[in-house]
Amino acid sequence: MTTGSLSVCGPWDGGPAYRPDLLELAFGHLPRLPRVLGPTEPAGHTQTGILLGPGTGDNMAAALGVGARPGDVIVSVGTSGTVFAVHDRPSADASGIVAGFADATGRYLPLVCTLNAARVLQATAALLGVDLDGLDELALAAPPGAEGVVLVPYFEGERTPNRPDATAQLSGLRLATTTPANLARAAVEGMLCGLADGLDALRDQGVTVDRVLLIGGGARSRAVQAIAPSVLDAPVVVPAAAEYVADGAARQAAWALTGDPEPPDWSATTAPRTVHGEPTPQVRQAYAQARDRDV
Repeated sequence: MTTGSLSVCGPWDGGPAYRPDLLELAFGHLPRLPRVLGPTEPAGHTQTGILLGPGTGDNMAAALGVGARPGDVIVSVGTSGTVFAVHDRPSADASGIVAGFADATGRYLPLVCTLNAARVLQATAALLGVDLDGLDELALAAPPGAEGVVLVPYFEGERTPNRPDATAQLSGLRLATTTPANLARAAVEGMLCGLADGLDALRDQGVTVDRVLLIGGGARSRAVQAIAPSVLDAPVVVPAAAEYVADGAARQAAWALTGDPEPPDWSATTAPRTVHGEPTPQVRQAYAQARDRDV
């Protein structure tokens, strides 16, 4: 088992130790347990003499690969959406919205997951009969707030908030505002508002948000990049498109090989650019009203 996967187990505390109280409740005694390796501790060698690193999970590797540091929050727009941060303290969210993970450096990785992310863009593009580039053009042609059109994009139910039976809801339509541009804009804003709810949950856990690192396939969208700073209310850094999970695994392997106190500095490979935007609290407010209607 890796550091990352152990951190979601009930008997693991997200830090350096198991929870013997929970293990005794589950088994009636303390079972024999595998030793958990430190972030740079080698796991041994293959039969051909290749050194093995300790391993980690996908989001933890992505954070390491993109070079996240305390104060950074990573927003990954993939099939699902994830919002997570490198943090110096464990999270303890009784609501269950924020999952308490360990990261790949000996710190913590509080994380929020949404079910509806990049597929919201794909579904809306198909509805409008355009490709993803066309969706970007339409969304950027509409004003912030899409003239009152709001999409709550729970196409697959939702995990955050916990509404497995929910469906997507489109509201605020008038004859004059029912345009392809407004529908496209509402899709981008609705998806980002769901991720912004996750960002708020991390803030409630004491996570400092100095900047947001935007990664994942959906992060390549020009509309997502342009609109994200306004909806997330934070500077957004867009690193160069890369396979950051694989990069993080490679960086961890290099770190285990060198045994240095800190992981190797690969920041020159990310070539980020920062995007700013004026906050649009009215977008979040309209989304929240639509999200909570009839709940």
